[in-house]
Amino acid sequence: IWKDLEMSLNNRNIDSELKKSEDKKKDKVKEETDLRFRNVATIGSDEVGTGDYFGPIVVTASYVKKEDIPYLESLGIRDSKKMLDEHILKIVPKIKDKVKHCTIILNNSDYNKVYSSDMNMNKIKAILHNKALYSLVKDNVDYDYIVIDEFASEKNYFGYLKDAKNVVRNVTFMTKAEDKVMSVAVSSIISRYVFIKEINKMGNELNILIPKGASSIVDDAGIMIVKKYGKEKLREIAKLNFSNTNRILNSKD
Repeated sequence: IWKDLEMSLNNRNIDSELKKSEDKKKDKVKEETDLRFRNVATIGSDEVGTGDYFGPIVVTASYVKKEDIPYLESLGIRDSKKMLDEHILKIVPKIKDKVKHCTIILNNSDYNKVYSSDMNMNKIKAILHNKALYSLVKDNVDYDYIVIDEFASEKNYFGYLKDAKNVVRNVTFMTKAEDKVMSVAVSSIISRYVFIKEINKMGNELNILIPKGASSIVDDAGIMIVKKYGKEKLREIAKLNFSNTNRILNSKD
């Protein structure tokens, strides 16, 4: 009996795993064949800087008209994470006056003031995305879809905005949206462009090369900054809730 039961359970597990695998394949095919966002006018938003210890959070929403898509495609615009910074610095000046957009910069001094258990990173992002999107929608631009590169479920996203005055609805949430929707890709590279400029400006002011990300190299830069300017400087230029802060302040160097 026990052998039969064990075999039955094993078979169920195998069937369950096979079903999950098939469902994933179907979802992938569905994503790849979703043509809703090809050659239509869209408003899309994306952010940069949320995984970087130094530098601000930058959120951009962009409005891309159908007739602008061929030109933007000719520039090779795609997800900023797949483009070299040097390429982004060359491309964005060519499009930032052509494409209607809104960019919001949250510096780390303000980030550290608002970040708490009631105001986590996703809530901060939701508020910034909604604000950027609303700045375009309120101008009554003619669009087919509004798309956000998904960082939270739809339910949670709108939950974060329950106290907001002007909430943009009818939003499509999509993973890897930068690869599928031109307005999101444009927002991604504009945000990256602004982030690069801001972090380079910070480095020039401190006379220290400021690395991106949150690796041990970032810790080394943080230790140098604390030695040169004191630990309070981190409150202005770094996201204090990151684990880098403890490593920097507890360094024996």
